[in-house]
Amino acid sequence: MAKILITSGPTRQFLDPVRYFTNASSGRMGAALAEAALELGHKVVIVSGPVEIEYPNGAEVFPVVSTEEMLVCAREAFEDCDGLIGAAAPCDYRPVRVESSKIAKTGGPLLLQLVETDDVVATLGAEKGNRWVVGFALETEDHRLRALAKLERKCCDLMVSNGVEAMHSLDNQVEILNPAGTILKQVQGSKTVVAQEILAVIQQRLIDRP
Repeated sequence: MAKILITSGPTRQFLDPVRYFTNASSGRMGAALAEAALELGHKVVIVSGPVEIEYPNGAEVFPVVSTEEMLVCAREAFEDCDGLIGAAAPCDYRPVRVESSKIAKTGGPLLLQLVETDDVVATLGAEKGNRWVVGFALETEDHRLRALAKLERKCCDLMVSNGVEAMHSLDNQVEILNPAGTILKQVQGSKTVVAQEILAVIQQRLIDRP
């Protein structure tokens, strides 16, 4: 039995007290992965951004809002886990300045200066030691090439490649890639089915490895 950390859902990066950057991640893939892991008898810890779905009762859930909060919480949880599945879609950018009051209309353009947020999976991947890390790469083009680049950059043991159509959908279509660039499995179907297939590969390749 393994203890698995799953990051899930979107994050929010505020511009002012009422406006924020986010994306359409629903958390359904993370929930399906948690359910599949629990069905295999593993312990599951979820660090999730704001979502409207319910996570499985057997999982320990830590809610966060921003990418910074997700990294801090996931880093702490990962210390006591055997592996990470990074299924969340954290915001990649945040505004340099967060206004203390609502930004009023002026009739002219609003210029924003953005900086990159820290990469959650890459940070944990660099610190993984003997633990394993599985990343997700959601791309609009050159899916496989970009997924493999992310796998190497984020020190992942496996990378799950999927497209933007997966966001806020009940279904998904993925490729599971190893560091050699081999496609270990292609899966299409409901996120429940896809999650079960992903966990089967993780079980065989990472949990049951010698």
